Amino acid sequence: MNEYRIMIVDDEPDILNLLEKALNIEGFYHIIKIDNGITAVNICEQNQPDIIILDIMLPGIDGYEVCKRIRQFSHCPILFLSSKNDELDKLLGLAVGGDDYVTKPFSPKEVAYRVKAQLRRAEYKNTPMKNQSMKIGQLMIDTQGCRVTKGEKEIELTAREFEILNYMAENIGRVISRERLYETIWGEDSFGCDNTIMVHIRHLREKIEDNPAIPKYIITMKGLGYKLVNPYEK
Repeated sequence: MNEYRIMIVDDEPDILNLLEKALNIEGFYHIIKIDNGITAVNICEQNQPDIIILDIMLPGIDGYEVCKRIRQFSHCPILFLSSKNDELDKLLGLAVGGDDYVTKPFSPKEVAYRVKAQLRRAEYKNTPMKNQSMKIGQLMIDTQGCRVTKGEKEIELTAREFEILNYMAENIGRVISRERLYETIWGEDSFGCDNTIMVHIRHLREKIEDNPAIPKYIITMKGLGYKLVNPYEK
């Protein structure tokens, strides 16, 4: 049993109970259920939940306003629930501080998996970096400056490519599945992630490998995922 505290804010008792059951199945038992926005803000400030599932259409103040007020004292992940499927509503939810957006009707299991993905991403972000730099073969990864050099040459990586390489470096020698990579770096469930990960790994190899066709740093473990290794260590 994990110790994560999850707050669900929705004015429909059936949805509160449905989500609670789905989260219980995934091992989450510290559930706080709230049916209005004002109470949600007050309880959140007192209890500091690890993640919030927040309906937009609430009595009193709506979910957008709840999110804005909570963001004044908390940076925990907020997953919006809404019957609105308009792109502008989704963008507004993200603009006021939301981290994810699910439209009704939804799969309770999918919501539970999105919760797990957000918690993993939050945990990764909040983990103190053990080293300010890591040397792997000819690669030097500056975790504080978000820079990568190979020998004396600086390698230009996108933010996402750096996150992937840095995460793999922190887990050097370990096999990391595509699903794990996607859920950790993107903070979303991993359904249909294969192509996204493959494209980013290919681009990384093109930048850090001497010969991307015969990679020595990022090794594919068939059917399992990838691992980063030091090619100069036997």
